[in-house]
Amino acid sequence: QVQLVESGGGLVQAGGSLRLSCTASGLPVRHYAMAWFRQAPGKEREFVSAISARISQSNYGDSVKGRFTISRDNGKNTVYLQMHSLKPEDTAVYYCAARTLYINVEELNYDYWGQGTQVTVSS
Repeated sequence: QVQLVESGGGLVQAGGSLRLSCTASGLPVRHYAMAWFRQAPGKEREFVSAISARISQSNYGDSVKGRFTISRDNGKNTVYLQMHSLKPEDTAVYYCAARTLYINVEELNYDYWGQGTQVTVSS
């Protein structure tokens, strides 16, 4: 049974940093494309970042480029999202997702999802 468990969310002031973690069980993250999406109240779920299987190619949404970094620790079977220079508009529930091999920015193409972790950025 596949489980993705996010952690690391919380309340932070604008300009601050947070690191989100997504720990997987039932699938090896090194063989899957792992992604982060987010959903703010009243808005659609938005692609944030993804890292491909094996070669660790990464991709970022325009709104987070230069501020967020995705990485993977195969030994811990965990994917991270390091977030810097946070803005109030980054406030959302952040979800971890997995699909086989290749990055995709569309949520419908991901097979496994975590429950999400709340990130709140105060101004």
